[in-house]
Amino acid sequence: MKLQKILSRILIYFGFSAALAQPAKYSNEFLGIGVGARALGMGYTNIASVNDMTSGYWNPAGLMGIQSNLQAGMMHSEYFAGIAKYDYGSIAAKLDSLSTGSISFIRFGIDNIPNTTDLIDANGNVDYDRISTFNATDFALMLTYAQNIERIPGLDFGTNVKIIRRTIGDFAGAWGFGLDAGATYKFKNFKFAAVGKDITGTFNAWSYNLPPNMISTFQVTGNEIPVNNVEVTVPRLILGTAYTKNVFKDKIALTGEINLTNTFDGKRNVLIKTNSLSVDPTMGIEIGYIKTIFLRGGINNIQKITDVTGKEVTSVQPNFGVGLKYKIFSLDYAMTNFNNSTVSTYSHVFSLKLDINKFHMDLHLHHHHHLNNQHH
Repeated sequence: MKLQKILSRILIYFGFSAALAQPAKYSNEFLGIGVGARALGMGYTNIASVNDMTSGYWNPAGLMGIQSNLQAGMMHSEYFAGIAKYDYGSIAAKLDSLSTGSISFIRFGIDNIPNTTDLIDANGNVDYDRISTFNATDFALMLTYAQNIERIPGLDFGTNVKIIRRTIGDFAGAWGFGLDAGATYKFKNFKFAAVGKDITGTFNAWSYNLPPNMISTFQVTGNEIPVNNVEVTVPRLILGTAYTKNVFKDKIALTGEINLTNTFDGKRNVLIKTNSLSVDPTMGIEIGYIKTIFLRGGINNIQKITDVTGKEVTSVQPNFGVGLKYKIFSLDYAMTNFNNSTVSTYSHVFSLKLDINKFHMDLHLHHHHHLNNQHH
């Protein structure tokens, strides 16, 4: 009964917030960059086959695929020729035989941005010593819980709580909160998945603290002066199907996956688009040899663009990746954003994963204790 009251209050809060908030078509875009070199190498196609700590980002239900008792991982990448830096880290643990939890963080930042609003002094002189710098950072903390549904064999379910902090120097900042939910269902060699991103809307409450000189500069240059507001990221529904088959005496594992990202906020520049629904497909494949060496590829960002001649053409972003697993260590690499028709240059992405098996730890500690007893 107490839980029902808490949930009711949360829903009432969301109702009032939604009435005051402004829906934003492109909000919290740093959460759309993607984590884990495996997924990026497969063309950002991962919600069905994901089975590690990155599930906290892609599909919370995927946490149930973790085989070890404790798993940790991290990723670093740079975009726009190193101007923007993206960092990700996560740790996941088995809570019991039917549930798994994880904590993840994401930081996307551009540091040392020149602030030229005070470049000209009161006498109209240009003084470069008056240029200062500031940082623009986006941070997200994700708490994820996944559980196996015993009554339906092969079905896993997971939820995700996101806490967001965004800052632009000392001038502006926002706190945000949102929820994700996902499910996977395994049937023979197939795995089906559905993920609801920002299912209640993710709310960012922005507040501004502009100094008087910056406000006057905005007014003189005809820029809009921002005011405190609440911005909401509208929900998305992602559907996915993966198929895995072992060949050559189970030495080679082939996995193919297709995802469909569905948005409901009007027409977007994606492959399938209407005034009310836009569908963005992605496709990926992975070839694994004796669960040690992996080769990956995929495509995403299928859209119409105008070339230099003014002709409309279809643009596709290819991605490539490799992976290596040795005992408890996994190292993955992806090359993404290298299509000539994209605005940004290509990026090299590395991610590292560590599996820690509690049984092996206990065995090692027991062995060490036994040797100490013998020594004494």
